[in-house]
Amino acid sequence: MTSSDAELTRLLDDARTWAAQDPDPATAAALTELVRLAGDGTPAARQELADSFSGTLQFGTAGLRAALGPGPNRMNRVVVRRAAAGFAAFLTEAVAQAAPGTRPRAVVGYDARHNSAIFAEETAAVLTAAGVETFLMPSALPTPLLAYAVRALECDGGVMVTASHNPRQDNGYKVYLGRHAVEESGRGAQIVAPYDGLIAAKIAAVGELSGVALATEGWTVLDPSIAAGYEAAVAALAVPEHFPARGLKIVLTPMHGVGGGTAVAVLHAAGFDDVTVVSEQAEPDPDFPTVNFPNPEEPGALDLALETAARVDADLVIANDPDADRAAVAAKDPDTGAWRMLRGDEVGALLGAHVVARRAAGGGSGGSGETTAGVFANSIVSSRLLARIAATAGYAHAETLTGFKWIARVPGLLYGYEEALGYCVAPSLVRDKDGISAAVLIAELAAAAKAGGRTIFDTLDELYLVHGLHASDQLSIRVADLGLLDAMMNRLRVSPPESFGGSAVECVTDLAEGSAQLPPTDGLLYLTKDLSRIIIRPSGTEPKLKCYLEVIRSVGSAAELPGARQEARAALDAVLADVREALGL
Repeated sequence: MTSSDAELTRLLDDARTWAAQDPDPATAAALTELVRLAGDGTPAARQELADSFSGTLQFGTAGLRAALGPGPNRMNRVVVRRAAAGFAAFLTEAVAQAAPGTRPRAVVGYDARHNSAIFAEETAAVLTAAGVETFLMPSALPTPLLAYAVRALECDGGVMVTASHNPRQDNGYKVYLGRHAVEESGRGAQIVAPYDGLIAAKIAAVGELSGVALATEGWTVLDPSIAAGYEAAVAALAVPEHFPARGLKIVLTPMHGVGGGTAVAVLHAAGFDDVTVVSEQAEPDPDFPTVNFPNPEEPGALDLALETAARVDADLVIANDPDADRAAVAAKDPDTGAWRMLRGDEVGALLGAHVVARRAAGGGSGGSGETTAGVFANSIVSSRLLARIAATAGYAHAETLTGFKWIARVPGLLYGYEEALGYCVAPSLVRDKDGISAAVLIAELAAAAKAGGRTIFDTLDELYLVHGLHASDQLSIRVADLGLLDAMMNRLRVSPPESFGGSAVECVTDLAEGSAQLPPTDGLLYLTKDLSRIIIRPSGTEPKLKCYLEVIRSVGSAAELPGARQEARAALDAVLADVREALGL
């Protein structure tokens, strides 16, 4: 028998063993058919089996995420039961250490993707059987509402079954910690190290699936008041006494996700009554029939929303991703007359400036303390504009690693954002990115601009006049072989670029070494003489190398803005060319 034959035999045996224990008849049947086809020599079936059984799905960005299907490297009921059992063991131990004699509490939520509801119910059953007091959300609801519930119900943990904006074939398992299970700054936030490793170890220690008990009752299905509480709290973020304008025509799309009803209810309660929902994308649909990828950042994802906006002569488009933790914004550019989606950095700066204005006027934004108490934060790959806005207003500012699991943990956080359309405008309510609370403040600032005869682009220009024109761009390089990512990063370390866009590199930071401010992460940061910044890092969730570019140009007057924009775009293009050359592309 050749090694290839032995490998196939082992693979088929593993698959048969899995199918025999699989509680889901659909995935068991699909696996049995794959075994038959692979045994008959079908290459595609063997490849699928090999990938499904290539390893155990590992905790990544705050939990698990993968394609649905059978096997340990897919999202399915076996993987979910084992994950729930490991999480229960972690919570039980953590709470026993922090508050002996206290019963751990957890809340479970889910979106409308395929299998989300059953994954959530089985999680509740496993947690309950393990002695955890468990609450199950009453229906498919946004991820921010689950994050809100972790804090509102004083839970030690939370699970959200969602794959956010991933493709339709995926699902995921996002884990939060609270109350007795984590330090104060992380309560209600997604897990980070070392908690991810500790939970993963508990999952790895789970024995045979037959030993994982499932309760048939005993958990509490929450009533709709949990959603009503969130809606009321978020709507109350609006401060009409300071920003009274509500004359705004909004087009909203939930992108076939679960945020539509909640977002409309919140906007209406905040006084924004003229909201048109994109009819073709209004209802939850796990197949996302009108978009190739249910991610507002993807080309074409906003086409229907922009068509609707043109038809109803809207002022603003707000798009949430399917679990509503992100928000995209589009408006009509007065310079071109065309609708344009704003970059995450642009919205991040607008919201930051608006939070400053609200607090100066006496309106809160989910923080606490005196006028300049609290910290503004953004991920290291996001624009440096927020830091300048914060400093000018007298606020502290912090940079974090990429991901809201880090931003949410900044002590004293008042407002935080990341360039990938994630915004936290009310950390005392939701210690995570929240596309619905962000939508309220976006609507408020856009309405205020309109009432003053301006647009949100005019507001951006005002920021540029004070702080400099900040222009950014990205380059993503998808690879088939993850080893290529290491090779490209090694090439940069061995042969570091001397300049980008004609400006000499003055500072190179290897992020893998870590610092007093940032834990180590694989990435390189370059700062040039003209303050251009280039960050190159492997993606934490996809087989991609991601490059983040930013240039800054001083602007003396509004008349100089058009020329500064052209100069910045040319500089970005030159930097992009040098990045490609440095990577050997």
